[in-house]
Amino acid sequence: MTSKFWYLMKQSLNKKIKTKWFLFANIILAFVIVGLLNLDSIISFFGGDFSTDVEIILLDQSKKADEIFKTSLELTKSSLDLDHEIIVENFLKSEKELEKELKENHKVGIVLENSSDHYLKAKIISNKKIDTISYQVIVQALNNTKTQVAIKETGIASQELQKITSNISIERLILDNDAKTEDEAISLIMGTVFPTLILPFFMLVIFLVQMIGTEINEEKSTRSMEIIISNVSPKIHFFSKVLASNIFVLLQGGLLILYSGIGLLIKNSTQVTTNSSITNQFSSIWDSMNQAGITNRLPMIILATLVLMILSFIAYSLIAGILASMTVNMEDFQQIQTPIMMICLLGYYLAIMVGMFDGSILIRVLSYIPFLSCLLGPALLVVGEIGLIDIGVSIILLILLISFMIKYGLKIYKIGILNYSTDKMWKRLYKAARMKE
Repeated sequence: MTSKFWYLMKQSLNKKIKTKWFLFANIILAFVIVGLLNLDSIISFFGGDFSTDVEIILLDQSKKADEIFKTSLELTKSSLDLDHEIIVENFLKSEKELEKELKENHKVGIVLENSSDHYLKAKIISNKKIDTISYQVIVQALNNTKTQVAIKETGIASQELQKITSNISIERLILDNDAKTEDEAISLIMGTVFPTLILPFFMLVIFLVQMIGTEINEEKSTRSMEIIISNVSPKIHFFSKVLASNIFVLLQGGLLILYSGIGLLIKNSTQVTTNSSITNQFSSIWDSMNQAGITNRLPMIILATLVLMILSFIAYSLIAGILASMTVNMEDFQQIQTPIMMICLLGYYLAIMVGMFDGSILIRVLSYIPFLSCLLGPALLVVGEIGLIDIGVSIILLILLISFMIKYGLKIYKIGILNYSTDKMWKRLYKAARMKE
């Protein structure tokens, strides 16, 4: 029996891996993932430019701010560590002549004028749209220029002006020790990093359900199931499908991680500036995690996530296999697939929006529910809403559900795989559950 189990498992796995479709799909996935991670480099290679130098033509009608503006611009560029140049040249003709010249090129014109209300006012002229970063640099430099002109004309010390114009200093004190405010670092992680990490798992769960269900449905619709069951027991057939599907999904997940790693290595090696390198970006994320106090709990979060994900893969594959055994055509399979997908989708969206349920008992209870805990548990663990005990409860409930499905679901599977009744699918399922072996 053992040899038959491994033979069926190997055949099922080979049917998924040793195909042109698997090779083609993974080639496409590799190119898509690596391409998305290096989209800026690809756009630059095909003619796009994220570091185009900006040429400014400065018309200083105030006769007092041209050098101040140039100095402010250099200081602003240095503070932002820009990877492109902003070049300034003086213009001594009229504003009309400046507009005429700008129509013939991609330069940016700046006109500085005296103002009785604001000390200095400026006009930015361009033939086409200015990229956002360059525009913000120019605006910041103009504001600094205005400040310096105001200091000169009023005689106010720069330190005093800074005190006057600076924002008020606010210190926040929370008297309730149990109260929690969501830190900006946690918001960043839960808003960007976490959804990116759980999306592949969500997609793999959907893929797993579709794969195991389609395979069993195909064997039933082609009547090859009768030949298989005449040689092996339903139990061996069932567990071989579950094991093969889970191995395949874990392999596919590993390949996705590999493709992402290759993409990040390429991105890091092709970045020129320090501030845009992937090493610097990871350092920024790590700093955010440190501020949120996540790094101390990181090993626990990773271990809990892996355990919940592996157990959830098993649970989803078991329920998909049990329900698929009762189908006789693709229409039936679509019926049993829809509720499973809806549960998984609910867990995904709740995990993304977990920051909105701060302190909610409902969301904590939902994190215990199998099929949802794999997505909700890690999210709540990151924001500190639950601890190890809660994760332990989720794991125990998931193990109990798996045991229940193995014990009672196998009974439904034995009856269902050779059941070709034309009754409604859910009616057949109910009858199979009540039938004695």
